[in-house]
Amino acid sequence: MSRAFVTGGSGFIGRVLVRRLVAEGHSVRVLVRSEASAEVVAGLGAEPVRGVLPDATTWQDEVVSSDVLFHLAAETDISADRERQELVSVRGTQAAVDAARFAKIPRFVHCGTEAALLAGDPLVEVDETAPLRPDSAAVYSAVKAEAEKIVLDANASDFATVSIRPRFVWGPESMLIEGLVAAVKAGQFAWIEGGRFTTDVTFVDNVVEGLMLGWQRGRPGEAYFVTDQHRVVLREFLEAQFEIYGVEGPIPELDAKTAAQVVPVPARWFLGQTCTLRTDKAVSELGYAPVVSQVAGLDAVRAAAAVRQ
Repeated sequence: MSRAFVTGGSGFIGRVLVRRLVAEGHSVRVLVRSEASAEVVAGLGAEPVRGVLPDATTWQDEVVSSDVLFHLAAETDISADRERQELVSVRGTQAAVDAARFAKIPRFVHCGTEAALLAGDPLVEVDETAPLRPDSAAVYSAVKAEAEKIVLDANASDFATVSIRPRFVWGPESMLIEGLVAAVKAGQFAWIEGGRFTTDVTFVDNVVEGLMLGWQRGRPGEAYFVTDQHRVVLREFLEAQFEIYGVEGPIPELDAKTAAQVVPVPARWFLGQTCTLRTDKAVSELGYAPVVSQVAGLDAVRAAAAVRQ
């Protein structure tokens, strides 16, 4: 079996990826920055490696002899200031690429996002020919675009890089969903224009399926969208999640004009417009298909929430 190195392995997607890698018999090492993260990683059956993400010299020696590096570490707080987002998502990505090149790893798989394409207009039936938007007015989107560009530009004959782009990652203990639940309970969430926008979403196990296929079959230097391949109405999808988490009472609504004044980007773009992505490329080149249906995914979320209660 292969030897994998993972950044961001103690996070939401990372835990599921590490768990799958270990289950399939691969040797897994994971970069961690704290004792708490180290304990999570060890509990998954992987070996924690201490280091500082943006400083490749603190951990690159531990990457040597790996067959693939999965890079998932990133700043996920869309409200974080530019300095923080650039430190983690841009400098961190450059450091991961540098560490992989230092260790002469043949494959590098990046977990990207459709947010790297957001610059104000809805994404409607978008495929991978749409350009990255490092010029986006939203810092989060601009930084995500810069990070992916670093990865894809690093592709070389002896260093294959691939980016897998999920949209709206959900599942048991999703930080995104739980953040929205907390916002609703704090009175800091409202439906924009009723929230009735068609959108793609991606269950966490389906993201991991994409990452694994990106490693095994991804064409060097390419990006791939992966989704549940089952589009939803945002409001209906979130209401189902909110019900599981015990959210009660009516949620206020904002018209587009008011939302533009009080809801910052990219949150307004993320929750206030259509986002539909084509997965034809992932299907034809990777053989991608969702491994968990949305019905099964909701059952998993429901079961996890019941255990925590």
